[in-house]
Amino acid sequence: MVKKVKPPAVELFWRWLFTALLLLVCVIVLVPMLNLLALSLSNPARVPEVRGLTVFPKGFSLINYRVLAANPLFVRSFLNSVFITVVGTALNLLVTSMAAFALTRPKLPFRRFFMVLIIIVMILEPALVTEYLVIKKIGLMNSLWAVILYKTVNVYYLIILMRYFEEIPPSLIDAAQVDGASNMTVLRKIVMPLAKPALATLGLFYGVFHWNEYFRASIYLTDPMKYPLQLILRQFVVLDDTASLIGSGTLFSYDEAARLSYDALQASTIIVAILPVLIVYPLILKYYARGVMEGGVKE
Repeated sequence: MVKKVKPPAVELFWRWLFTALLLLVCVIVLVPMLNLLALSLSNPARVPEVRGLTVFPKGFSLINYRVLAANPLFVRSFLNSVFITVVGTALNLLVTSMAAFALTRPKLPFRRFFMVLIIIVMILEPALVTEYLVIKKIGLMNSLWAVILYKTVNVYYLIILMRYFEEIPPSLIDAAQVDGASNMTVLRKIVMPLAKPALATLGLFYGVFHWNEYFRASIYLTDPMKYPLQLILRQFVVLDDTASLIGSGTLFSYDEAARLSYDALQASTIIVAILPVLIVYPLILKYYARGVMEGGVKE
């Protein structure tokens, strides 16, 4: 029977201290979100009872979410954000993977020139006025593609993925090419499956970027029905435009209309805006701990 070795007292002290600090950080992060959730789910008549540290709703009512679901502009903006995020992230990962794979090939002509060009682009990012003129020239004004195509390749993420691709044993790629696989086949069936943790991480970064994008949407989009959710959130929460949120006659069929709390309505809007990211994040975490070279060739 193996006897357990008790850790030294100093190690136990630092371990408990670190755990306490992590719990404190969790509380600091969770309490504001739980407070917003409690505010959005509280009975409109009891909303004033919800204080800054309240994490449980006072009563229960879904009136705020019913208001949001009944607003065509809000629903359309949510769908626009989903479309921008899904299509934009897929395009980002595809183009970034192709660029990283090409730049890590030793036989690529002018490889050093391309790397210098990428670093220059990373340091000297084009000005907003120049970008606006390009978008206007190619006819993407008031189009969702103006938001989707912005930063199709993030140079920082490209360099991260390049470093990841360089860790894949060349013998795997050489064996596939000997069997007649093209570069796209190698990328799709060998490199990308082995790079799932990196792609999941960059996909999360790209997805959060697209989901939270509102600045360029406010510049390039003029049709309210094409606005992403973050523009609506800014309009309702920051600019306090609750009149357009409620709309004309949307609530008149509800008994709670006279007691509706605008603070709770704004809290509901924020919850809807952050909920998709909170749902997706745990699903991607499982890829972080996975080894890259499971089943790979031993050198």
